[in-house]
Amino acid sequence: MNAAVAFLLGSDSDFPAVEKGIALLRSLGLGVVVEVSSAHRTPERTLELVRGFESRGVAVIIAAAGGAAHLPGVVAGHTLLPVLGVPMASPLSGLDSLLAMVQMPAGVPVAVFGIGESGAVNAALFAAELLAVADPDLKEKLLAYRAEQRQNVLAKSRKLKEKLEQG
Repeated sequence: MNAAVAFLLGSDSDFPAVEKGIALLRSLGLGVVVEVSSAHRTPERTLELVRGFESRGVAVIIAAAGGAAHLPGVVAGHTLLPVLGVPMASPLSGLDSLLAMVQMPAGVPVAVFGIGESGAVNAALFAAELLAVADPDLKEKLLAYRAEQRQNVLAKSRKLKEKLEQG
């Protein structure tokens, strides 16, 4: 199966934060490729990966990075594929990563999500939504996912009400 989405991590230490997003995409039946490459320490490898993604069937790149967080911008500067940035936690709680990503200069867009795991899950869902525009089966899977999310919230509400009535 070709990979529809590529996760490009600036460090292997970013994996725990993106793991749920990867699992979610796979549960939706999407092919995912995961690579580690640094914009600073392995710039040539990063460019080789980005240039090779299209031939591998990648349609969306999710780039996760912390600190200076240049990876999504560097990636976006070398492809027309949509690049979704996920800031990682850092000594400054990820705020530096977030600001580095959202302050991209006009002309090289990077869509940026929240810091850490929630951001990675939302980036994964957004990637799936982009792909669902042209894939009715994927759209149905996303609708089912949303329905499941609603049911989970309603179940939690019922459980909390029961607990409050007993207490």
